Amino acid sequence: MEKYFDLSYIWSALPNLLPYLWITLYIAALSVICGTLFGLVLAAAKLSTNKWFCRLANGYTTIIRCTPSIVLLFLVYYGIPAFSEGLLGIYLQNVPTGVFVVVTFSLQFAAMMSEVIRSSYLAIDRGQFEAAVSVGLTPLQAYRRIIFPQALVVALPNFGNGLISVLQEGALAYTIGFIDIVGKANLIIANNYGTHTLEIFIALAVIYWVLSISIEKIFALLEKAFSKGKQPIKTT
Repeated sequence: MEKYFDLSYIWSALPNLLPYLWITLYIAALSVICGTLFGLVLAAAKLSTNKWFCRLANGYTTIIRCTPSIVLLFLVYYGIPAFSEGLLGIYLQNVPTGVFVVVTFSLQFAAMMSEVIRSSYLAIDRGQFEAAVSVGLTPLQAYRRIIFPQALVVALPNFGNGLISVLQEGALAYTIGFIDIVGKANLIIANNYGTHTLEIFIALAVIYWVLSISIEKIFALLEKAFSKGKQPIKTT
């Protein structure tokens, strides 16, 4: 009789899952790049003096924050093709599923990054910009040399958390038939007729633990490296 839980099956499942890891990382990387660029635009709108831009950007962030990830994924996956065909006459049913996954998590990451960028910018004392300009730097030089490097250090921890969040939320992509590492795990379970489900999900969890801890460590090292100039000098 086959055992209900077989520890050795965890290790035998890893070689079947790992070849699909690059798809998960690729989707996460594209979502982070697109989301960061859109997040910059949203942050600029929130910091602008134009109240309509500010309201639109804040409204977008609120709506995305109040929408569960899986609901947003379904809205994008079913909504964009329906609206594009109904309103514009553009047929999008043949677009690869991965495109909708990237769009979904880019929209979500942008909302998060807009707040990270806005709060990081506001954390830097305005007097530093004025002091830099007063000693002869142009506004662009003041931002590039004084404001942005400090804002980057402030933003790094939240950026790392956002990256881990995108990686984990991306696991929902299998619900629309996208085959990444989670999709592959579900295919293996289906082929096994539901047996060894626990072992496969433990193998999946191990992969996500390693990824998340690695990202956390990398961002801790980056934060330490970029904060070197801010370390207080110890007196003896």
